[in-house]
Amino acid sequence: MGKTIIEKILSQKSGVDAYAGQIVVADVDYVMGQDGTAPLAIKSFKEMGGKKVFDPEKVVFVIDHSAPSPNEGVSRLHKLMREFRDEHGIDFHDIGDGVCHQVVPESGKVGPGSLVVGADSHTCTYGALNAFATGVGSTDLAAAIISGKLWFKVPETIKFVLKGKLPKGVFAKDLILYLIGDVTADGATYMAAEYTGEAISDLSMDGRFTIANMAIEMGAKAGLMEADEKTFAFVKEHGGKDFTPVFADPDAVYAKVLEYDVSELEPMVAKPHTVDNTARVTEVAGTPIHQAVLGTCTNGRLEDLRIAAKILEGRKIHPRTRLIVAPASRKIFLKAMEEGLIKIFVEAGAAVVTPGCGPCVGTHNGIPSDGENVISTANRNFKGRMGNSNAFIYLASPATVAASAIAGEIADPRPYF
Repeated sequence: MGKTIIEKILSQKSGVDAYAGQIVVADVDYVMGQDGTAPLAIKSFKEMGGKKVFDPEKVVFVIDHSAPSPNEGVSRLHKLMREFRDEHGIDFHDIGDGVCHQVVPESGKVGPGSLVVGADSHTCTYGALNAFATGVGSTDLAAAIISGKLWFKVPETIKFVLKGKLPKGVFAKDLILYLIGDVTADGATYMAAEYTGEAISDLSMDGRFTIANMAIEMGAKAGLMEADEKTFAFVKEHGGKDFTPVFADPDAVYAKVLEYDVSELEPMVAKPHTVDNTARVTEVAGTPIHQAVLGTCTNGRLEDLRIAAKILEGRKIHPRTRLIVAPASRKIFLKAMEEGLIKIFVEAGAAVVTPGCGPCVGTHNGIPSDGENVISTANRNFKGRMGNSNAFIYLASPATVAASAIAGEIADPRPYF
């Protein structure tokens, strides 16, 4: 019987002929913690009697969720992480380096066939590189840091066959919002999502990261794609090597196979307060917007900034709307500066903040006020997500966010393309 991508990776890493439903203990290739979770993992590491990490080159901590620190309590946690780095010699990304889900792929440490765990639910982002990457709790992270192993229940897989090409003004974010709206927020709980078809192969790596990033928003354990020339080029560009791609067998068994033609897809928006509460942009156009956010681990990459800058160039944001831009990494920030994108944002009236998570998790960099509407390129719009349970968060593509920032209300970006 054939295997899915995730069944093959877990078979290789565990030494067991693994199929969906089995429990295996597998070797992990890379382990990641961020400043919202790593301090708890350090505590668990000590409680477990940990003396050293299994391989310093395969463990990374990233300070990105509250970077720079907004208060003394967070500063203490950051100090704890830096002390662990100094003691164990692990990989480390301090304030300004960027979001964990951008700096990890940029490190070259993750690639096709990798098994990665991170104490952050959007670790599934690396599935765009043909890796099995998934979020775990801080205690499990500590166990992996000590042993280099972790147990997994092999998930079933939903295969998404995405046919056709996206129309102008419609992007990867619109596609994944549409899929989540169709499958629902718990439609793929503890499953893997395999994305395939012309619409996926046509996407850039930046677009693929967006799709994989939001697999968790339909409940999936991971979102995976097969490797192709674009994948190999990305890995090579970032110094990665010794990765072996994994392909699903033609006779692999799937829980479901869902087919879509994306050629008529329209820009999509997720309305408050759930990600699967989706609508076409034309259905919510005209909704007043007080704050717009461009960035996060979903859409803070260079392609996203270019798309937004194309719309914002020579224009001003609405006088009653704030625009916050957070590049996903220091490298992206520098490239955006070289290309003149940052100048476009600043001249349009935007506030450009430190590379990192920005206001997404609601700890700093733009907490909305009561009753305000926010349109964001982030991946979650739960009540209180951005730090105020009395605000309303809409999710959309970088193009829709930029168009809405100019209009001061939710706007269709297609006239700009």
